[in-house]
Amino acid sequence: MTVSSFFALSLREYSADSLAHQHDHAQLVLPLIGSLDIDITGRGAQLTRQLAAYVEPGQRHAQTSAQPNRFLIVDLDSNRLPPTLADHFTDQTWLPLSPEANSLIDYMGASLQKGGIPDQRLQLWSPLLLEALAGDSLPPPSRLTPLLAALSKDPFHPWTTSEMANRVGLSNSRLHAVFRAELQTTPKAWLAEARLGRVRHWLASTRLPLAEIAYRAGYADQSALTRALRKATGMTPAAYRACHQESRPKQQES
Repeated sequence: MTVSSFFALSLREYSADSLAHQHDHAQLVLPLIGSLDIDITGRGAQLTRQLAAYVEPGQRHAQTSAQPNRFLIVDLDSNRLPPTLADHFTDQTWLPLSPEANSLIDYMGASLQKGGIPDQRLQLWSPLLLEALAGDSLPPPSRLTPLLAALSKDPFHPWTTSEMANRVGLSNSRLHAVFRAELQTTPKAWLAEARLGRVRHWLASTRLPLAEIAYRAGYADQSALTRALRKATGMTPAAYRACHQESRPKQQES
């Protein structure tokens, strides 16, 4: 699995047995090899190289396949999608795949099979994948795109609102207005979530001591990190690490 503050990628194979389940994040189910019968809240389809699926947070779904298969699974925070794009995926559920989309899915799948994908590369791939899946329905590029890329690349830089505003040629007040309109949050809140996303990645994929993670992430101490993570996830850093590191090798459901 490869995890960033926005995407988590994994390769999965499915059998003829499946239990209906749900999760609190959105998910893209992208075919690489074979086909998959999937049911999402009572609506069924067969996913092939011509069709992918978008599963909303909280939607019950189940999938089965009687043939060899492999799928690229993208777990993502739907709140980080541009609202019009999130609405498009929600309205469609079933996403037709163009040759361009399949080429990108193949490349991402092959790269993931070779090993982990650097976060910086994943940050570049994510908008390309979303554009390919949305096709002509993708909304116009956001003025915030270069800023969000910079924040994601170096979330622990001591960003000020003025520095962020200067990156996109806006005043401080206008920057806040654009964040509210496009992302329903503030610049500081978005940055805090990006930093916490990096922390969750470290907890899930490394054995770094908690005190070192707190230091790297800029928290005053380990207690401050614990308070922030508990507020966001309801779990302590130790509990989050235990849950996610234990589940990663066994994860089979989508």
